[in-house]
Amino acid sequence: MKQPLALRMRPKTLDDIIGQKHLVGPDMILRKVVEQKQLFSFIFFGPSGTGKTTLAKAIANSLNRPYRLFNAVTGNKKELDAIFLEAKMTNGLVLIIDEIHRLNKDKQDLLLPHLEEGLIYLMGTTTSNPYFAINPAIRSRCHLLEVKALNAEDIKEAIKHAIAAPEGLYNEVSIDDDALSMIANHANGDIRYALNVLEICSVADKHITQETVAQYSRLANSSISKDDDGHYDAVSAFQKSIRGSDVQAALYYLARLIQANDMDSIERRLLTLAYEDIGLANPAACARCVNAIDAAKRIGFPEARIPLANAVIELALSPKSRSADEAIDAAMQVVNNSSYQVPAYLRLTPVNMDPDDKYDYGRSDLWPYIQYLPDEIKDIEFYSPKNSSKAENQLAQNFLKLKTLKRTKNLKKLKNSR
Repeated sequence: MKQPLALRMRPKTLDDIIGQKHLVGPDMILRKVVEQKQLFSFIFFGPSGTGKTTLAKAIANSLNRPYRLFNAVTGNKKELDAIFLEAKMTNGLVLIIDEIHRLNKDKQDLLLPHLEEGLIYLMGTTTSNPYFAINPAIRSRCHLLEVKALNAEDIKEAIKHAIAAPEGLYNEVSIDDDALSMIANHANGDIRYALNVLEICSVADKHITQETVAQYSRLANSSISKDDDGHYDAVSAFQKSIRGSDVQAALYYLARLIQANDMDSIERRLLTLAYEDIGLANPAACARCVNAIDAAKRIGFPEARIPLANAVIELALSPKSRSADEAIDAAMQVVNNSSYQVPAYLRLTPVNMDPDDKYDYGRSDLWPYIQYLPDEIKDIEFYSPKNSSKAENQLAQNFLKLKTLKRTKNLKKLKNSR
């Protein structure tokens, strides 16, 4: 049975690697490792299809070191025990663990002593952030190296090589420049995706045109998955684009999250953004955001994209004010650092207090003159108005007017004076 093109074209040594110059280029870490024949344990992290497992195999091959593959999800203890036994018999072994962030505690406990003794050189691969997803005991024994998504030129180079190579298509097909660019752009840095598209196109037509590619690659490859960092990167960029008032970028990242069918992240980020970053600068936009999300959830995708786009455009183009967010954070800091008693006249049921000293529910004319904060912090200010819009300017004017009023805790005197 003929192997898939992507598998046939997998690099065998470090010299075959396309891209990743920050790791395999002259004087870079992995190049030095191979040149000096000094092996270490590594964890490679980065998006899918960027060649993490391939890189691990290439290092082992370049150093003529035997290696074994182990999948953290499907592999079991029996397989690990067999690998450890072989390592003892061969005086060391490279163990390549795919999806190492999913390695459960029992398997970690088996691995750690052999890793510590140097019997096993570990090369783990993961699409997750190793600082959050990898067990600290394993992480501390490995060097963390980022494998980056390839750019379009790297992908084009890989495609051309696959077309020409004897183990590839051996020049049995040709490809137009615009078709080459289309595959590279659709691949989103994933060589495996690009070669899979190339292979099916080569079956359909020996001369690959843009129309051929369009037929077999209708959607660009997405790096968003709730199981890896591509998802969190897109959510982060989505929020920051709206905060930075870049409506074009905000719509782009919204489209990516819609493509991933991730209503939960869209809802949470938009609601947080509305009140955190726009807030008092455009209170009506906050309310309309809630309505847009409610409508989107009612009608579902694909139509849900329309109310969501309305909300994103308005939030991105709205004036921004974080005055409410900053105000509550300042108040929370005081509460976290100290504790003050509520003034007696503000308590729900003050005991043994003269009626004239009590809060009067019937005298609304007195309310703006009463001191509500404890004596120790009576002059503290949490809220600082921003001149972000007409809406907040009105609040700021009221705030400044109220600041001119003298507040007091002597309610009896206040009642008698007015």
